Amino acid sequence: MENTQNFSDELNENTINISQESSDTITGSVNFRSILKKIRGGFFFVLGYMLSPLSWWNDLFFNLPVAYGFGYLCSLLNKDLLIPCAIAGYWLSNVAGILLMQAGVVDVFQNQPQERNLKKELLMGLASSTVYTLVILALIQFKILDTPDLFPGS
Repeated sequence: MENTQNFSDELNENTINISQESSDTITGSVNFRSILKKIRGGFFFVLGYMLSPLSWWNDLFFNLPVAYGFGYLCSLLNKDLLIPCAIAGYWLSNVAGILLMQAGVVDVFQNQPQERNLKKELLMGLASSTVYTLVILALIQFKILDTPDLFPGS
């Protein structure tokens, strides 16, 4: 009877050790995944910042080439679409920047895995970008911001 009791105790200890080792392995993979998620979030945030209207110096290096490329692709369909599509491309690059920043912040700072509502996040990013654009347009319309004279002869 004593041998049976010892065997049972030993079996319980081995089971506990195996379950602890497997939980450590699972925790290790979860930590690795969360680290990768934070790195991905940081990358999205930096890329979004480069495309967003929050950095004033980025236009020359990021937004204007993207906008010109978009306008050029549209102008292949119709030559008159270069300027309107370049303006739309500039606005879209700013919207993409804000959305990427938002996704990056969520990845970095959200500790608990929650279901994300992509539709709601996209609508919020689009709404905030539109409000930003409308504020800038209002500031230009009321002569608070001055725009450069691009074509002085016309």
